[in-house]
Amino acid sequence: MSQSIRLAPGGLKTLREINPKMMSYNVEFAEVTGGTFWKAYTPGQIAGTEEFYVEATSEGITAMYRDLMQVYAPIDLYNEKLRSLAKELGPVWMRVSGTWATKTYYDFDGTTNGQVPEGYLNVLTKEQWTGVLDFVKAVGAKLLVSVANCPGLHSAEEPWHPTEAEKLFSFSKEYGVPIDAAEFTNEPNMMEETGFPEGYTPEHYRRDQDLFFKWLRANYPDCLCVGPSTTGGEKGLYFGKGGEGKAGGVEQLVKSCSCAELMEGTTEPLDVFSYHYYNGISERLASVMPSGHWLAEEATTEAYLRTAPHMAEFYAPMRDKYCPGGEMWVTESGDAGGGGDTWASTYLDVIRTLNELGGFAAVTNGVIFHNTLASSDYGFLAREVFDPRPNYFAVLLWNRLMGTTVYDTNEPVREGAHVYAHSAKGADGKTAYLVINNSRTEALSVELPKDAARYTLSGENGNLRATVMTLNGNPLVLGENNSLPALDPVTQAAGTVELAPGTCTFFVL
Repeated sequence: MSQSIRLAPGGLKTLREINPKMMSYNVEFAEVTGGTFWKAYTPGQIAGTEEFYVEATSEGITAMYRDLMQVYAPIDLYNEKLRSLAKELGPVWMRVSGTWATKTYYDFDGTTNGQVPEGYLNVLTKEQWTGVLDFVKAVGAKLLVSVANCPGLHSAEEPWHPTEAEKLFSFSKEYGVPIDAAEFTNEPNMMEETGFPEGYTPEHYRRDQDLFFKWLRANYPDCLCVGPSTTGGEKGLYFGKGGEGKAGGVEQLVKSCSCAELMEGTTEPLDVFSYHYYNGISERLASVMPSGHWLAEEATTEAYLRTAPHMAEFYAPMRDKYCPGGEMWVTESGDAGGGGDTWASTYLDVIRTLNELGGFAAVTNGVIFHNTLASSDYGFLAREVFDPRPNYFAVLLWNRLMGTTVYDTNEPVREGAHVYAHSAKGADGKTAYLVINNSRTEALSVELPKDAARYTLSGENGNLRATVMTLNGNPLVLGENNSLPALDPVTQAAGTVELAPGTCTFFVL
């Protein structure tokens, strides 16, 4: 059924003020050091004309990884194109973490000669970390990290100690780019699977998170203590199609514990509450976790788009319990765990991305770290060549148009009409609306009380799985010398305008 809405910017009720850096991103630790990460999909798989399938194996997920991953060289954080495009996103938080970070040795004095010490998985050099700090400074970001907590550092029965962490924090401070926030580890609810010492338990984790935060506050008091960085609710990795807490085959992958098991009884308070959110799992892992995977045909449905705000609502009471009054950060977010779905690099995922931003801001204040800036299929930018994908331009417009005051639109979210309203950035007295028509068949009628600046996004040639997105019909691709295309609006006269199926539109009025 087609929908109709009326935009009424005058007298909207204010819900909250939000962090101006709400839209932020991750740079994987594996990118910085070089290492294994998800193999890219083929052009046919991205277009949906070639099936992706991997056979489940009784050897477990580790055996599957051999076929799903490849070794990549370190990212070039001095690349001018990468820096320029990242800087255009404006001031952000940048998280350098991931499972890789839990198992990294910091070889800042060059003593390992490239040999990984026993109990670690990889080595970070001073030159590589200097590249991170120079990048953070160049793009005007704030830096969030996690630290090593693996068998090379200590056993389960031996308390965590700051020998490695001190290298990272002291060098960053001395270099003039101090670390602004830190999580103890990445996705601790997966315990040994994420790289912890053998036999590690929630009790060990509680002991060690307290030790880390106590050390941090004593030595680097300006650094925010963020946690616990769990993923997927209480027991499952992802909510998936099964609804709240549905593990979707997770027991075939890892043994998991709850947020409460990680937090109850800790003595060092959090400054920020964090969790990870993915809509589900990608085709890469779907054969062992089928109920956690969504089909491309479902990627515009209410059930699919509801997942992100539902996760925010699910975690908000935990934030209130373990970090009362604090912000809530989604320190990893994307369409699908496992490097993204086949359509993650296409326009189709823009609908989910923009809906997540609007839905999250309607629930709470905080920061969403998109996974990733330039790695795998869910990256804003394509790996190595750094060409912008549709999501890059979508969040660029979000950051340019949507201000920090969030309003109640008085429009219930429903198929064909997801409506969000903020103050307009840099335009005193104006309101910026995001209107998503997620219907694939019906237009949306929008009544405008006055003339508005209109920015309508769609897949090129009306193709939801297009790798090029259009703005008011104009393809968004880089120009000469990697210059950004014009992101100018068209003037939409007061009255009724029809928004085509599968489009996302910003109105400023």
